[in-house]
Amino acid sequence: MKNLCYTLTLSVFIPFLAFSQAQIIRGPYLQKGTESSVVISCRTDAAAALTINYGTALNNLSQSVTSPSAINHEITISGLNANTRYYYEITDGSATLTTASAEYYFQTHPPTYSQELVRGWVLGDCGTANSDQRAVRDAYYNYVGAEHTDLILFLGDNAYDSGTDGEYQAAVFENMYEDKLQNTISWSCLGNHDGYSASSSSQTGPYYDIFSLPTNGESGGVASGTEAYYSFNYGNIHFVCLDSYDSDRSESGAMHTWLENDLAAHSSDWLVAFWHHPPYTRGSHNSDLEPALIQMRNNFLPLLEDYGVDVVFCGHSHSYERSHMIHDHYNISLFFSESSSADVGGGNGDGRVDGDGAYSKTISGNNAGVGTVYLTAGSSGKTSGGLLNHPAMFISLNELGSCVFEAENNQMNVKFINDQGNVSDYFTINKDFAITTGIESEAPKKFVVHPNPSTGVVTIKSQLPLSSKLDLSVFSMEGKLVHTEKWSNQSQTLDLNELPAGSYVLKIMGLQEVYNETIVLH
Repeated sequence: MKNLCYTLTLSVFIPFLAFSQAQIIRGPYLQKGTESSVVISCRTDAAAALTINYGTALNNLSQSVTSPSAINHEITISGLNANTRYYYEITDGSATLTTASAEYYFQTHPPTYSQELVRGWVLGDCGTANSDQRAVRDAYYNYVGAEHTDLILFLGDNAYDSGTDGEYQAAVFENMYEDKLQNTISWSCLGNHDGYSASSSSQTGPYYDIFSLPTNGESGGVASGTEAYYSFNYGNIHFVCLDSYDSDRSESGAMHTWLENDLAAHSSDWLVAFWHHPPYTRGSHNSDLEPALIQMRNNFLPLLEDYGVDVVFCGHSHSYERSHMIHDHYNISLFFSESSSADVGGGNGDGRVDGDGAYSKTISGNNAGVGTVYLTAGSSGKTSGGLLNHPAMFISLNELGSCVFEAENNQMNVKFINDQGNVSDYFTINKDFAITTGIESEAPKKFVVHPNPSTGVVTIKSQLPLSSKLDLSVFSMEGKLVHTEKWSNQSQTLDLNELPAGSYVLKIMGLQEVYNETIVLH
């Protein structure tokens, strides 16, 4: 009988040992996208070397990349085509941990300056890990349906109360946003609750362990050298993320210096900024009284407005507040004047196409770039009331919800979707830049570009008389500015021989139209 029992025991435990491979307990989730790469992050319950199989057809995942053995994985996939959907699966070499399906995919960024539809989901102070947070999530899921979401912006306080790893697991990953995170690239700023367990100066803590954010300009923009603040491009939108909690907020600080350099280098059609502490609010916080809010308003808004920022998203106050289209208000609310929006296109109206009309912005003339809409959208996990009567605001709501923005060509639509699935607020901004239909059909109309691939000299000839100086800016295919100069003659030469061989984008700016030309250097 002892031999029989021993035999039965083996028959039970051998199959168990054969299936004891690592399991994914967090993710996968997508990070740090570009036109040619993406990072796939996940956590396993035991150390394992993971392989990601991927391809453009669900039934043909013929390419792969393998990571070293680890528990927390950040796996970079590079050499991808722009604006392309790739399906993927994750294995540990012997067993499949995520089965390939239509829901497991990543989509690379479209080419810089392309003007196709971009859809983003904005979540502020979402990290309550409760039914309110899930109701806001479900309302957005119902709104977007089967349509793809290009990016998610987290506005901070993603995990209450202290941004610990366990709180992130409950508020972000486990039965919360996993369905979207596995196919949508997420970007975040640091909130005060995230910052209770993280340090921007040392780049440590759960927040910095979880997010993989660009520090070297690899997603577009100027390198910041830190994940605390950074920028990236998506199509014709330049995004700027600031750290309003744990970095120096002064005008002489490193973040302000970096921002000025980044804004000077950017030339996208749209400029969107986001950070945690709002410059205008009378919700659960008061922007007249709190130092972080005052300093962001006084020190950063003038710079952003100088460069024509279109929309700013912030959280912190657990409410929804949306300003008129305004400019040049950096004082306390008592001194807000309607003149701050009176001379902006439709600034005192509701910004609604079916109401007073869309807001409008111009890229030329005395009001070039003037006009910004500021949103305090910190109610994706809870509401906390407040006076909700800031005079800069067109509308203030004590409602749970999240924002969605949809930009295409020269129009941007922004909506606030509450937890019941109703669109409680919406507005549109129209800009007067030219809608391009392709480099080949647009650029030759006014400019003829002759690159000499072997010498690096590019000759540009204007087909029309010019009365103003133009900016000639050359970008890498990843959107990084590599050369710029002024030009006001009929013919101009650019000497680019200092640049390595490769493809670049020449962008000619200074007229109402913006022209792009791809140049190749050998």
